[in-house]
Amino acid sequence: MRLSSTVEAVARTAVERAIADGHFDHLAYAGKPLPDLAASTDPDWWTKSLMRREEVHATEGLGPEALLLRVVDAGLNDELDALGRETEVRETLANFNRRVIEARRQLLGGPPVITPTREVESEVLAWRERARERDRRAAVLERELESARGSTEPGRDGKSDPRDPRGPRGWLRRLRSAK
Repeated sequence: MRLSSTVEAVARTAVERAIADGHFDHLAYAGKPLPDLAASTDPDWWTKSLMRREEVHATEGLGPEALLLRVVDAGLNDELDALGRETEVRETLANFNRRVIEARRQLLGGPPVITPTREVESEVLAWRERARERDRRAAVLERELESARGSTEPGRDGKSDPRDPRGPRGWLRRLRSAK
């Protein structure tokens, strides 16, 4: 008897025992096709579906640090813009710069680290400018919306509309009259 036939016999016995014990009775896709299997011709379909299922992102340690830093660097401005306070921006930039410096110190091989560190003060100034620009655009949009609504909109001046038959406390009157 050869080694391959012995391994086959052991595997077959283990599978038969698992079937007899009912380990395969309640599988999620029992009798159904695997999702995305027939539609995809991507050879990495299983890896990508696992990453989606486990919510693993490309910036979280899959691949050489030099390549990951390029991805992080490309989206860093958007990440900074989502932050609300300057201290958070400075902290994020310090963490990014620390990762770049640490990757340059590594001698593990792989692609070279070409991602530059970010100058914290200039990045904070750029973040402030982008925030001012967003605020300015939001104010312009708000003014445009107010002018489109018109100045006769009830309740815009803090007073109730005199044409409203319910008066200033219509819901309270209705509540009291229902009793």
